[in-house]
Amino acid sequence: MTPIPIWRPTARILLADPEGRILLFSAREADGERWWFTPGGGVHRGETVEAAAVRELFEETGVSCGEAELGPVVATSASHWTAPEEGKLFLGAHSFFFLRVAQARIDTGGQEDLERSLITGHRWWTVAELRAATERIMPPGLAGLVDRLLRGDIPDRPVRLGRENLGHG
Repeated sequence: MTPIPIWRPTARILLADPEGRILLFSAREADGERWWFTPGGGVHRGETVEAAAVRELFEETGVSCGEAELGPVVATSASHWTAPEEGKLFLGAHSFFFLRVAQARIDTGGQEDLERSLITGHRWWTVAELRAATERIMPPGLAGLVDRLLRGDIPDRPVRLGRENLGHG
C-alpha cells in the first residue's frame, strides 16, 4: 500500500545578484548524483508564505529583507520526496519569490543542522549556465522563468513550473 504523502508547503526564493545570476544550493542523492535548488524551506503552522520566505532567506543566506520587498509569488511547483531519516513521504507545494540583491555575498552560518547536513555547496548561475547545465536543476523550467524575471517581466499570475520527483529533500 502506498503511503499518503504529508502536505508540506514551502517558500522559495529566486535570489538575483547585480550581474543577473541566481543563487542555487547543491545536494547529493544517495547514489552520488548532485542536483541544484533554490534557497527556501517549509512554512511553519500559522506562518504566511511571505513570512516563511523572509525567515528562510535569512537563515540560509544571511540576506535580510521585509515581506514587501519580495513582491508577488512569481511561480509555483510541486514535488514528492521521502525524508531518509524519517521514511515519510512528502508532497511539497512550492511558492517562489524573486528578489534582487545589491551584492553576491551570502552567509550560511544561520543554517539549521538539517540544512547543513543536506546542502553540499552553493553557486551563482547565469541563465546561459542554467540552460547548459548537465546536473539536475530543480524545479524544471527554472532557466526560462529566471530569464523572464531578469528582463523585468513579472507575471500577473504565478507561472507553473515542472513537477519534481526527488529521492529526498
